[in-house]
Amino acid sequence: MTVTIALVYQSLLGVYGDRGNSIVLLQRLRRRGLDAELVVCEPGDTIPPDAQVYLLGGGEDLAQISAVKALKADGNLFRGLDAGGVLLAVCAGFQICGTSFTVGENDEVHEGLGLLDVSTRRGPTRAVGEILTEWTLPDGDTSLITGFENHGGYTTLGKDAKPLARVEKGIGNDGRGFEGAVQGKIIGTYPHGPVLARNPALADHLLELALGHELDPLPMSSVATLRTERISAIRG
Repeated sequence: MTVTIALVYQSLLGVYGDRGNSIVLLQRLRRRGLDAELVVCEPGDTIPPDAQVYLLGGGEDLAQISAVKALKADGNLFRGLDAGGVLLAVCAGFQICGTSFTVGENDEVHEGLGLLDVSTRRGPTRAVGEILTEWTLPDGDTSLITGFENHGGYTTLGKDAKPLARVEKGIGNDGRGFEGAVQGKIIGTYPHGPVLARNPALADHLLELALGHELDPLPMSSVATLRTERISAIRG
């Protein structure tokens, strides 16, 4: 089996280096001896309806509107998720997965993709800076997630979405102590970094969701050292 990773609309939702998430997933699969391919889809391209992992990244206001229109017209992201695919949506990608989001100085409300039970509105202050959160894994263990947040929208979760993590330092969704959202096999989160390069446990969690089984450990001392340094720096 070849694991297909679909990087969706890089030119619209890829201005903060979130493409790196696709490289992390690809290499973590290959280092375990698993076959993997990366499919980069731009507006006008057909998104594969049978990918195991889909990735959306960060972008600007007008790019969000264009991405929603194109994704709805294509339809294959919805089909792929219905077939069991996994989606990681970062920042603007997270926002457009919700029921609605606002753009521009007039806070014009736009309909989202409806994949997550969340809505986004302009917040009182822009969230900019390092963020550190505590994520509880499905087995009950906890892991810290580090990244860099840069968003003006504040996201509120509805009853069908659960927070990804609890904020230790930073703003997160709306300054009230939580970050990201999880609903089925869809994960929305604000941190860049890229977030999967900084947080290998989260990367492996996505791959395990996609594959349906646990992966063998992939210890990398250099990554562990960098994580320790980043966490120490954020905590001050």
